[in-house]
Amino acid sequence: MARKLPQTSLLETFEVAARKGSFTLAARKLNMTQGAVSRQIRALEDQLGVELFIRERQTVRLSPAGSAYVEEIGKALSIIRMASTSLQVNPDGGVLALGILPTFGTRWLAPRLPDFLAHNPGVTVNLTTKLRPFDFAEEPLAAAIHFGSGNWPGTEGLFLAEETVVPVCAPERLPDLAIASVEDVARAPLLFIATRPDSWRRWFEAFDIEADVHPATTFDQFATMAQAAAHGMGVALMPEFLIRDELESGRLVPVLDITRKSIGNYSLRWPVRRRDYPPLVSFRRWLAELVE
Repeated sequence: MARKLPQTSLLETFEVAARKGSFTLAARKLNMTQGAVSRQIRALEDQLGVELFIRERQTVRLSPAGSAYVEEIGKALSIIRMASTSLQVNPDGGVLALGILPTFGTRWLAPRLPDFLAHNPGVTVNLTTKLRPFDFAEEPLAAAIHFGSGNWPGTEGLFLAEETVVPVCAPERLPDLAIASVEDVARAPLLFIATRPDSWRRWFEAFDIEADVHPATTFDQFATMAQAAAHGMGVALMPEFLIRDELESGRLVPVLDITRKSIGNYSLRWPVRRRDYPPLVSFRRWLAELVE
């Protein structure tokens, strides 16, 4: 197996040449001669037994096999570079690559992270934001913040927070909306979040009301939707913990004095295979004490 593993130098040369689309440009980038680049790539092709580039007169282009190979090699080299840099900068710690939901990450997690780092100075936290669930098989993450039922095959989880939603709007819009009941909310201009297009329907169903609501103005993040509601665009159904500052300052106000729990909650999820990864163990222990 060791003989089948190409040298990192060959892989790096191939990755740069593939990205540049030219042996000459790769040579400049790597401070090598064009001939040296060509020989290294030929050596890699000979070892793999596969043609990675199609050579045509004075030009080269990736073969279909080369195009597929560079995608995987690029990911692997990125992981190696990140791990090596982390080891140099922080030899006594480790890197916690964490996937987060944008608004939850900025409103709930970010204010608390300094405490974790103060108690775990050897750990470096790298945050990646995404609206959809992460793929642990494809992305080099130790864990991710997840919203929903918790049904994520191959993972384990730690409960973080239950979500309570509240319909809100700008205080100056409230008199014009004339909302006195849940039925009245359905007649207001409703704002929608792209990741939960049926949230309004489910909210009305919690009151046994079949409201005829259709997605209208839609946002990709709660933070943006909260800003739109605060500027009078309409009524937003917001997780209460995400808009505490706006509620306390009066920039947003509930349209009714009533709340209902969401169908899901926030949790930290991690692949079973990463369960004993030291930075994750430390982070998990810290979170457990925080939410207990």
